[in-house]
Amino acid sequence: MPNQKLRLTILTLLSIVVVIIIAPTARAQTDGKLAVLEERALKQAAAIVAPSTVRIETVGGLERVEEILAGTGPTTGVVVSADGYIITSSFNFAAKPSSILVTLPDGRRFAARQVASDNLKMLTLIKINAENLTPAPAAPRDSIRVGQWAIALGRTYETPFPSMSVGIVSALNRIWGKAIQTDAKVSPVNYGGPLVDIEGRVLGVLVPLSPQGKSDAAGVEWYDAGIGFAIPMSDIYAVLDQLKAEKDLHSGLLGITFESKDLYSTPPVVDHVWYNSPAQKAGIKSGDTIVEVNNAATTRITQVRHALGNAYAGDKIALSVNRDGETIKVDFELAAKLEPYESAFLGILPERLSTIEPAEAAGVEVRYVYADSPAAAAGLQRGDRITEFNDAPQSTAIELRDALSRARPGDKAVLTYLRKGESQTAEVELQKISAVIPAELPRSPIPLPAEKNEDSEKTGRLAETLETHAHDLWAFVPDDYNPDYQYALLVWIHPSRNTMEADMLKRWKQICRERGVILLAPKAGTAETWTPNEIGFIKAAVESFVHRYSIDQERIVLHGFDSGAVLAQQLAFKERELFPAICLARAPLAVQPPENRPDFPLQWDFVYGADDPQSRKIEASIQALEKMRYPVSHRAVPGLGQEYPPEPAIEEVGRWIDALDRI
Repeated sequence: MPNQKLRLTILTLLSIVVVIIIAPTARAQTDGKLAVLEERALKQAAAIVAPSTVRIETVGGLERVEEILAGTGPTTGVVVSADGYIITSSFNFAAKPSSILVTLPDGRRFAARQVASDNLKMLTLIKINAENLTPAPAAPRDSIRVGQWAIALGRTYETPFPSMSVGIVSALNRIWGKAIQTDAKVSPVNYGGPLVDIEGRVLGVLVPLSPQGKSDAAGVEWYDAGIGFAIPMSDIYAVLDQLKAEKDLHSGLLGITFESKDLYSTPPVVDHVWYNSPAQKAGIKSGDTIVEVNNAATTRITQVRHALGNAYAGDKIALSVNRDGETIKVDFELAAKLEPYESAFLGILPERLSTIEPAEAAGVEVRYVYADSPAAAAGLQRGDRITEFNDAPQSTAIELRDALSRARPGDKAVLTYLRKGESQTAEVELQKISAVIPAELPRSPIPLPAEKNEDSEKTGRLAETLETHAHDLWAFVPDDYNPDYQYALLVWIHPSRNTMEADMLKRWKQICRERGVILLAPKAGTAETWTPNEIGFIKAAVESFVHRYSIDQERIVLHGFDSGAVLAQQLAFKERELFPAICLARAPLAVQPPENRPDFPLQWDFVYGADDPQSRKIEASIQALEKMRYPVSHRAVPGLGQEYPPEPAIEEVGRWIDALDRI
């Protein structure tokens, strides 16, 4: 009996050991079979779409597009019609090639022509003279789910089977409702290629997209970042006939801005209304709250952006707004283009006051009157205090500047102002913002500060490391810095491999003292060449100084010279809320500027050598910005070639910075 019990115990233990040994092996075999089946299914899905996936080559064109080296290698397209129509990403033609070649999966090659573009979704339709092609099957939009398989295909190599990158659908309705997001690897080589589901249906066409940018190259910065976008294939087929008819499609524009910059938690209250826009023609006014778009309730700004973000010019929109408790319904068509925004100009500089001491009286005290301006024509003088604009009380310079931003050059306005305690009125005809930099601009003196203590911020020349980004910077803060008054902040973006630290300090130190300017100079990484990834470091450095020092938000200036001016432009356009002014030395436009907007004003200054080989490009850039109604000041320095501007020209830049708060 004991032997039998011992035998049973041993058999039990052996069974457990066998299970322990065999179970992982069986599980591994099962996992291996699943991996094989998954790979087979993915390849079968890709094989279904492979006959619709073509290779596109371009010849000639620009070397760079918005300072991105234009690709010269093959890219990808998707067949959408048996008679030779192919859809692809507009990025593939951003360099404006002289010719386009398409290679079909069977090896045949055809010349192609551009038919039309969808500028809302950054797609271009091309055509080859071929028949009996295989159009790509589309996955219905409502069948697409977050988490499902997504296969990004590209045909950039001379192989019978397209390249594959496997991921999932990571989000829907991205970029204001336009796109599917995937974590499959997406790069310029497969822009224009299909994103495919496990059944071999095309979810969408891969394109670079950005929430802010609208150019063909916008969004390319997401390359290799685990974020890719595709325009739903069903949406493409919905507008295909219009594209075939050689009709370019454009974003639908309403022509409004919102009071808040917080898109996600604030109601959609209208701030500015563009002149002659669909919104103005429909009677929408500043202060209206949008409560419905096409019968869908909207309680936050982001809901309005989503409702309109996928709409084309010409689309009819039904809007409901709340105005003083009353619901008003309006209908209109979205526009393809708005008149460029342009603020009105009165022609004064406001006196700068202490940030802690209360003003002596309500109103805006005049520090300087521009010659030949509406204010000069009305007889305003230094020391006058503007109290009303068109019968509306004006307590601060910010309020008066906002009132001018809602008027247009040529409008008539009535000013009420105090002179030696006596109230006077004047009618003025407003002008556009003057590009003239006064040759003699009286300084607005800042009183000496109280005695420093251990909590006072450092002054003089500083050398620091921004620990959050492991990057160095240097700065100059005037020795007599007074935290009770606001200073301008000049952010120096140095050229490649030369921080110019000693030269910049020598040229700017006295101007900083005289004009109330703090100079901040972030340094590029170890290679001493800026990369787009360092935009975050520069922004963090600026925000750090804004937090530490008393900075006037209207006078934060990006200043770039030569190659540093490229990053300065990218920063100005990407962080429009932070940077209201930019000064470029020896540099034309390198990036397509966004539209001029009342909620993100941007003032420009160009300083360059009259003998600089780039002078014509710079002058063309100035003309382009003026056409967009940006305020642009500029000067060509006689006898100067490719060097950084001399001190007299820099002194003029200092006066421009001093006058950035003009009204």
